[in-house]
Amino acid sequence: MPLPAPFDRLRLPLIGSPLFIVSGPELVIAQCKAGIIGSFPALNARPQSLLDEWLHQITEELAKHNRMHPDRPAAPFAVNQIIHKTNDRVDADMATCEKWQVPMIITSLGAREEVYQAVKNWGGITMHDVINNRFAMKAIEKGATGLIPVAAGAGGHAGALSPFALMQEIREWFDGLVALSGSIAHGASILAAQSLRADFAYAGSAFIATKEANATDGYKQGIVEGSSEGIVYTNLFTGVHGNYLRSSIEAAGLDPDNLPVSDPSKMNFGSGGNTKAKAWKDIWGSGQGVGAIKDVGTVEDLVARMEREYHAAKAALLANSDYASWGALAEAAE
Repeated sequence: MPLPAPFDRLRLPLIGSPLFIVSGPELVIAQCKAGIIGSFPALNARPQSLLDEWLHQITEELAKHNRMHPDRPAAPFAVNQIIHKTNDRVDADMATCEKWQVPMIITSLGAREEVYQAVKNWGGITMHDVINNRFAMKAIEKGATGLIPVAAGAGGHAGALSPFALMQEIREWFDGLVALSGSIAHGASILAAQSLRADFAYAGSAFIATKEANATDGYKQGIVEGSSEGIVYTNLFTGVHGNYLRSSIEAAGLDPDNLPVSDPSKMNFGSGGNTKAKAWKDIWGSGQGVGAIKDVGTVEDLVARMEREYHAAKAALLANSDYASWGALAEAAE
C-alpha cells in the first residue's frame, strides 16, 4: 500500500528495530538522519522521567537536521511499548509519547485497544509485532494500524515460522502496513521482504555493530564474528523464545546445546531465568543474518552499504530475462 506521510520519504523501506539496552537517542537520531526509521524501547529510558528528555533530544535534533537539510529530511522515529502485565510503566510512557506526538508506536507482548486509539487520536500509527497469524488477527481487531511479522531468524524474541508462510497467511486477509522481521542484514534482504509484499523490512542485529549503538565492544565484535550457525534459540533467559549469540552463552559458562526450558509464566526481561547470567547484558541477542556484518562502522556506513546492495539486487533482477518474463505474465494475469 502507499506509505502515509511522513513515512513516504525514506531512503530505504527499513525500520531499525528497538533493541533493549542498545537503542538510545544517539542510535535513533543517526538512523533517522541516515533516512530510515529509528526506534527504541521506552524501557531503555530509566528512570521513567528520562523518557521525556530523550524524546525532547530526538525531536530537537531531527528538527534541526531538517532545517539544515531541507533536500533530505530525516526519517520519522518510533518508540516501542512492552504491553505486558510485568510492565507498570505503560500508562506513564504513553502519556509522555503523547506529549511529544511520537509518529510511530511499536507494541510488543500484548495488544491494547486504548493504546492504539490514543496513538490514532494524536495522528500517529501503530505497528504490533506478532509471531503467527492468530496473534496478527487479534492485534488488528484491537485497532493496530499495521503488523510486524517476526519470522524465524530474527534477533532477540523471535518466532519460528518461515517468512514465506507467515507473510502469505497475513496477506490473505490484511492489506495494511507490514514490516517483515527475520535475518535482515543485507540490502537484497530488504528487496526480498518487499517481494513478499511487505512495506518495510525490520532490522536490528546489524545496528548493534555500529559506533552509535549502546553496546559493549565485546558484543559488537561478537556480531561481526557471528554467523547463522552461531545462533541459539531458547526461552531460558526471559521465559520467551529468542535468538542469542552462542559465544555469549558459552562465555556465561553454559552449554548452548543442553539448555533447560524456562517457565513462560515467570517471564522476566532482566533476569537470566535459572542462571546468574542476565539476558541482554551477559547473554547477547542476535539474529541469524549476522553473517552479512563484517565490521563495526557508523550507521551511515551501514545504511549506505545496504542501499548499494538493495539497488544492485534490483538491477540484477531487472536484467534477468526470465524474471522480466515472469513479471510480464504476472501483469497479464492481473
